[in-house]
Amino acid sequence: MSAFIVAKITIKDPDRYKEYAEKFWPTLQAFGGTMLIRGTFVEPLNLDSDHDLAAVMHFPDKEAMLGWYRSADYQALIGMRNEVADMVVSAYEAFD
Repeated sequence: MSAFIVAKITIKDPDRYKEYAEKFWPTLQAFGGTMLIRGTFVEPLNLDSDHDLAAVMHFPDKEAMLGWYRSADYQALIGMRNEVADMVVSAYEAFD
């Protein structure tokens, strides 16, 4: 079953975030991941959001998703990610 990563993001350092993003893409693609949505916050409909941006990434299955997140290549980027942005990152598996 498909799996998804949902990230809520506030960028702290736009220039360095671009550098992080350039390094991020190959790690995502290596596990069959694709970006479904990247967008900016519009307004709260239920609860307020602490973040300006959101992203949803799709993976073919839970194993690919967790493999990507736990991979040495992506783990090597987490320190940089934490320096350039505040993120809440959550994993989800689709169901019928």
